[in-house]
This record gives sequence, C-alpha cells and structure tokens, in this order.
Amino acid sequence: MRKHLRQWLAALLVVVVLLPLGGCALPGLSGSGNNTVRIASQNTTEQQIMAYVIAGMIDHYTNLKPTIINNLGSGNVSFNALKNKQADISSIRFNGTDLTTILNEKFERDPAKVKATVTREFQQRYQMTYFKSYGFADTYAWMVKPAFAKKHHLKTVSDLKKLAPTMKVGIDQIWQNRQGDGYPAFQKMYGYSFGTVLPMQTGLLYDALSADKMDAILGYSTDGRVASYHLKMLKDDKNFFPPYDGSAVATDAILKQHPELRGVLNRLVGKVSLKTMQQLNYQVDDQLEEPQTVANNFLKEHHYFEGRND
Repeated sequence: MRKHLRQWLAALLVVVVLLPLGGCALPGLSGSGNNTVRIASQNTTEQQIMAYVIAGMIDHYTNLKPTIINNLGSGNVSFNALKNKQADISSIRFNGTDLTTILNEKFERDPAKVKATVTREFQQRYQMTYFKSYGFADTYAWMVKPAFAKKHHLKTVSDLKKLAPTMKVGIDQIWQNRQGDGYPAFQKMYGYSFGTVLPMQTGLLYDALSADKMDAILGYSTDGRVASYHLKMLKDDKNFFPPYDGSAVATDAILKQHPELRGVLNRLVGKVSLKTMQQLNYQVDDQLEEPQTVANNFLKEHHYFEGRND
C-alpha cells in the first residue's frame, strides 16, 4: 500500500513540475499579473534556499509579489522556463555549466573568459541579464576524512599522487566519462590514476566515506554534508575544475518592467560565500529545517543586506 502511495505521489509531483513548462501553466503563474515575479528553482537544496532568499528580498524592498516555481529537474528546464516566458528569474545559474550546456561553447577553465562569454551571450542571444556571482561556486571537490588527511599530510589534490594506486575512491555517475573535466582529463593533468574508482549516486558518496568504505570521494563544494560529516576538501592546486560561479539570472523583460529588481538582486552580489552556502545547506539537509525558514533567518540576520542598491 505504501509503495503504491509513494508511486502515486511521485507521479503527481512530475505532473505538477512539468505543467508550467509544457504550455499549460500552473494557476497564478502564466497569467500572473503585472506585480508578480516568478522565480524558477531547481530541485536542489541550494537552489530552493536562494529562491526564497530572492523572494524575501523582493518582498522586503518592493511592492511586487514573488512566487516560486519549485523543483525543476535541471538547468535546462529552468532556463527554458525563462526563455519561454514562464518564469522571470532563475534562482541560481552556474556559468561554467551554462557555457557548455546552454551556449554550446568550447570548454574553458579561465574564470574571466567564462564569465565574459556567458554574460555577453546570454544578453545577446536570449535577452537575459547574468548578474555577478553571489560569492560561491558549486564545483567538484576531492574530499577525505580529517584523520586521513592528517595521517598522510594531504592538503592538495596533487598530494594524493603518492597514495593513488592503492586508493578506493567514489565519484558521481556522470564524472567518469565526462568530457573536458572528467576522469580521463583529470588523469592527464594530474598525472596519476586511482586504484579503484566506484561510480555511485551522489547521496551515497558521503555515507561511504564516513563509513570508511572509501578513502576519498569527489563531492560538491557547497554540499551541506561537507560540514555534517566534517570532511576536508583538498585544494585543486592545478585548477583542473572550471569555474562554476553561482549567480541570479533575470530576463531583460522583467528588469525593464520592474527596474527596481536590478537593485534588489545586486544587493546579493558577493554576499554568500562558499562556507555560508555550506552552512545554509547543512541546516536544511542535516538539521531538517525548511528552505524558506533558513532563507528568512539568513536575511533577517543580515538585515536584508541594507546599504546596496545599484
């Protein structure tokens, strides 16, 4: 009975998520009115937190009515929501991802080139404004337990070379054959291979490392479980992984209709560090607080980032 109920609820969730993107918008979204601002959020913790942060800022500083289109399944889906005029703001977009997946541009590691290309092309091709980074990047990061790092004097990814042939490491399922910044390119740049590489679902990586079933894992830099499991991230000393700086993106149409939104979004530029994003994610994923509660507390703690409105 419970199994059938879960299946029914999962199917209902898919329908609810896809309705606004397939031509039949959810009530209150497509015909949202002149004062409603629709914020697209993917189904990750940090996306949902930042969606509520943006909504809280809009509610605090303007007379507009923010609403969130939540649990979108991918960056492509949230992008198409903006492109098809079914959303106005994307809560987080990562420039390194957008460079290759949305713009189909050549893989690039130089942060300045990535930023310039993505900002320019989103404006010219899609009439969307790519804001400056919140202050964090959600990128791949090699992680070990602190005791393991201390025992083997590990600070950088290069330090793993002496141990690599005997190491068992966990990676997410797409990284092993990923082009540009996947395992083949990693072996070439760093000059070593791991003894055993086990692809698995991202959620299992942290548990496996914590239970000493892995020597190291390739996780995500902003994941709340980094703090939850007290893991040590090793420095990518060869800058192998490209920049994945997180930013808000808004359609030029909504910024023209409501110019005050530009100032509101600019207040968040540089205000959310990597450590801060880890802590916010931790509060949701480990402490089981609601993303909206975490976002509202964060805004109140920082007085809604007063003093910046350019």
